[in-house]
Amino acid sequence: MTLDEKSAFNDRWLQAWTDKDIPALEAMYAADCTYNDASTANGLTGRAALIGYLHAMFPRVPAWRYEPDAIWEIEGGYVARWFCQMGEVRLRGLDFVLLKDGQIIHNEVYTHTL
Repeated sequence: MTLDEKSAFNDRWLQAWTDKDIPALEAMYAADCTYNDASTANGLTGRAALIGYLHAMFPRVPAWRYEPDAIWEIEGGYVARWFCQMGEVRLRGLDFVLLKDGQIIHNEVYTHTL
């Protein structure tokens, strides 16, 4: 993938998170992916585990909006900075994303409140 293709993928991916679109997200993650965020201390392994987590988490999270900010290409993927608005809470985050065959094979999420 070129940097422009990675950027377009990132935009679609963040929109799927904004929309809480589980089928779209499911298609973006590889079956054997790994996922880590602040709520998954030991991480998750496999698309099925991630999708189960999203089904449990999305109903508990208020409406939010992810806004892409910057993207940096790295070997095998990219790092993307974004902003997220959830009601009165505004977050800035970074995603470390490794890709294989056009799907996310590894995703680490780092956030802080602004």
